[in-house]
Amino acid sequence: MVAIRATKRDVMARPTLADEGEGVALSPAGSYGLSLIFALGLFACGSLAPVRHNPGLVWSFYAAASVLLAWGLVLFARAIRGGRTLTLVLASRKQHYLQACAQGSFLLYWGWYWPQVYDSAVLIAAQVIFAYGFDILLGWSRREHYRLGFGPVPVVFSINLFLWFVDDLFYLQFLLVGVAFAAKELIQWDKEGRRTHVFNPAAFALAVFSLALILTETSHVTWGQDIAISQFYPPHVYLMVFVIGLPGQLFFGVASMTMSAVGVTYLFGLLYFTATGVYYFYDSYIPIAVFLGMHLLFTDPSTSPRTELGRILFGILYGLGTVTLYGLLGRADTPTFYDKLLVVPFLNLAITWIDHAARSRRLRLLDPAALGRALAPRQRRAAYVSVWAILFAVMSTTQGVGDYHPGQWLPFWQRACADERPHSCEYLAARQSSHCAAGSGWSCNELGVLLGTPGGDRIEAAAAFEQGCALEFTQACGNLLRVLDGETASERAPPMPSDWPIVLRGSKGTILDHELSALYSRACDHGWPGTCDHLDRRQ
Repeated sequence: MVAIRATKRDVMARPTLADEGEGVALSPAGSYGLSLIFALGLFACGSLAPVRHNPGLVWSFYAAASVLLAWGLVLFARAIRGGRTLTLVLASRKQHYLQACAQGSFLLYWGWYWPQVYDSAVLIAAQVIFAYGFDILLGWSRREHYRLGFGPVPVVFSINLFLWFVDDLFYLQFLLVGVAFAAKELIQWDKEGRRTHVFNPAAFALAVFSLALILTETSHVTWGQDIAISQFYPPHVYLMVFVIGLPGQLFFGVASMTMSAVGVTYLFGLLYFTATGVYYFYDSYIPIAVFLGMHLLFTDPSTSPRTELGRILFGILYGLGTVTLYGLLGRADTPTFYDKLLVVPFLNLAITWIDHAARSRRLRLLDPAALGRALAPRQRRAAYVSVWAILFAVMSTTQGVGDYHPGQWLPFWQRACADERPHSCEYLAARQSSHCAAGSGWSCNELGVLLGTPGGDRIEAAAAFEQGCALEFTQACGNLLRVLDGETASERAPPMPSDWPIVLRGSKGTILDHELSALYSRACDHGWPGTCDHLDRRQ
């Protein structure tokens, strides 16, 4: 815990209970009754059908409820012995409920296209119940009052936007939530005369658990990779994230952070493509999970710089940090979805240095606040949002963000592999392997051809051809015989009608329209050779 002695100025700067809202005094029995309510809520959730199917999940719920019951009993005994009166102070902060609304909106939209989100509704609700119980008990363990509002909701929602543990180990999800609130309560400092938490609670817990998962090589016990991939399934998802982020940016002045983070990441992607002919993040300039983190993870105004230039620097550092971590994790053969999670706590620790640098003589001339001193704070925030909206519109128009990035489509990577661009053949093989596993005989054959080149793995090539043959792709059967005879297998053919719904989806969700004309139209738009002519003949 960061222990800092409070000065008279600090104490006067803090809000009083009267300022924060109406207080409700509870007897020791009443305080224990409240903890009992939260514990019973968890027991009730554990008895519901989505939870009962897995004994490990049920015991995770019961263990979390037992923690609240035992803690409440200890607190009850201390209150009786010390004659304490515990108070709930009703204090709703706009920052919390706007964040919760934005995150909840995204969860609802995402879940419409990835059913696992809706299937996990009970699990998310249980985390909210546990978060309230844990935070209240922690607050009362350290003082007589607790500020009751929407605070726990955005923390839980933020965690669930990026990391879930599998059902058998779901107790770790409750532990993850507990670490977030413990960090918020126990790791604090004085920031410009006001006592506040050092770290963004959700980001701190996510970073700690991400580091532990990386070091123990246990990423498979989470849904992290599936989350990062499936968040791109909904149509126009970048626009959705942009829109739900606007209220927070307008009210709390964090548009400069998001804009600078997105801008520097996009600029890096353009430079990388110019230098290599391929995309750094393969199927996007800015992955949707990273884009989401730039709107709803690192933008907590309580743990951000105070100066406008400082917030711009903060965003730039987040963007560059994410780019750097993506590269390092990829080289270490570690799942790259941790890239947007690990850097935030380090930036939170550096905010005073960032603000100090922003106020320095060398950088003062670059401070955009100097251009808008005649504007009221709300007008300056509106100006930043306007600039960010223009930048987003330009990026959307040029396919910098959106549903139609060329890196999604196989023809781009086929051409890149033929041109021997960096890492293109490896990525193409990974995509073909995924489509082959999904049931595309054409992809199995293409994968076998890639693997069967001189210096390739002929055993894996034979396995790919065998799977393609089982899927009734004729050329794969012939190539399998050639490989078994020690010959080079290179016979190819266009995809069959059954292949198109698989190979055309790119990074998006399942294609619902299987009408052949619609599929050929989509293939034509994606640049598949010969499909436009085929479409013309059909018309």
